Amino acid sequence: MLDTVTAGTQDGSTDDLAKDGVVGVTIVWADNNGIPRSRTVPIGEFDAVAERGVGVTPLFAVFDSHDAITFEHAPLGTPSGDIRLVPVSGRIVRLAGQPGFAWVPGRQVAADGSAWPYDQRSVLERQVSRAAALGLDFLAGYEVEFHLSRADDGDDARPVYEGPCYGPAKMLAVDGFAEQLLHDLHHNGVPVGQFHGEYGPGQYEFSISPADPVTAADRQLLARQTVHAAARAHGLRASFAPLVTLGQVGNGWHLHTSVSRAGVNLLSGGDGPAGLTAEGGAYLAGLLRDLPAVVAVTAPSLSSLHRRRPGYWCGAYTFWGVENREAALRLVPATELLGAAHANVELKPSDASANPYLALAAVIAAGVAGIEDGLTPPAPVQEDPGTWTDERRAEHGVRPLPATVAEQLGALLANDRIRGALGEELTGAFRAVRESDAARADGLDAADVVRSYRWLY
Repeated sequence: MLDTVTAGTQDGSTDDLAKDGVVGVTIVWADNNGIPRSRTVPIGEFDAVAERGVGVTPLFAVFDSHDAITFEHAPLGTPSGDIRLVPVSGRIVRLAGQPGFAWVPGRQVAADGSAWPYDQRSVLERQVSRAAALGLDFLAGYEVEFHLSRADDGDDARPVYEGPCYGPAKMLAVDGFAEQLLHDLHHNGVPVGQFHGEYGPGQYEFSISPADPVTAADRQLLARQTVHAAARAHGLRASFAPLVTLGQVGNGWHLHTSVSRAGVNLLSGGDGPAGLTAEGGAYLAGLLRDLPAVVAVTAPSLSSLHRRRPGYWCGAYTFWGVENREAALRLVPATELLGAAHANVELKPSDASANPYLALAAVIAAGVAGIEDGLTPPAPVQEDPGTWTDERRAEHGVRPLPATVAEQLGALLANDRIRGALGEELTGAFRAVRESDAARADGLDAADVVRSYRWLY
């Protein structure tokens, strides 16, 4: 069921693709830093590769953000071994912005074809299946923020536009790019709800329409490829880095989720705050309970930590609110105009340095556990706790989210639910990668750290 093709995402057989001029298929997965990795195979070899996969090193599981390989996770402590990258062939897409190539997500399996515990896509599939066994279905969508600069600016990342935000002039500044991007996203099967010039200098945003979680994660990776290709075609350079320049507004990949039972959205139609049902409230309470561990997965990088500041609408504290954009968990309620299906929970501390499959797996695991445990959320907070005293925050149970790598890892490793969802092997590799990143940044000032992540995403 998980490999079923969504309408608009398949471009026919490989023979048809070859006749249309496609010469290669790029098989893509994301590593534990949220960085897409890939292998490209000639179109004539794709059918065979779909059966046997293509060989890759298992050490991609312990690549850190800057491509250093850490051997601090014992099961992957040597350069020996091989795994297979197998395309999810039902989801092959001819790339509108790269017409000689097609794109397809991949899953990693052991050399004999058996399950491999470090495959992030499988982690999400397990959580979706677990939820389905309990009668729960999820939808997920992303708000995608990114920064645009001129390609010939080198490492400067000077914003392509610095005038008023949210206006048509900001879109006019990148008119040709915007036209191509909307065309290419549509052709590539990434449905978009809206596109606009965002708050920060040179910052733009579009929203990816909701889909089942695995499709949503696939589309997140495909959207990145589409943006980078369109930017290149117009002499631009895109960055999805959590923070492009120290002190500026950062880029989030705000993750919106909803949960339903028998087709009924549990986040609306109830007697709780803003229409939450008892199970919908339990879902939200589960996210809130495990938020420090969840955010260790959904915003894991050093750049993420510098982005997450009070007053920047990126979720610096553990609280939820109804349409409160400062809240880490923002409930978007149903309305008479939009209908019950519209209700969802937005996770603000989520960005491109997260592996999208692991991020969604962590969110689902936390929320489902909340439903299983019958949790009740505290009252929503409709103010900015960053303006409160420490004493007032303590009275309301509002705590800062982890602010260091050690704090984030401590929250993750102490949480049996999220660690269990990832699996012990993958959690170990994830920990080693985060610690390798931290060691690399030791002694660097904040601006240098942020700059080092600028063009990774």
